[in-house]
Amino acid sequence: MDKTQVRKVKIQEAPSDFAFWKSQSYEKRLEALERIRQEYTAWKHGNGVDSDRPGLQRVYRIVKRK
Repeated sequence: MDKTQVRKVKIQEAPSDFAFWKSQSYEKRLEALERIRQEYTAWKHGNGVDSDRPGLQRVYRIVKRK
């Protein structure tokens, strides 16, 4: 049996995301942030969340000195 509930509310009556995250422990907030970071990296670089992380990109510019 599916016990999922969905409520439709006006935007002014919607609970605050800030209040929700403020009520969470810092460990839970860091876990959520890390998960979002991993998902973004996977999306940005086109690889799976659990695959190896891409290394830091380095940009070199050769400048001639007089």
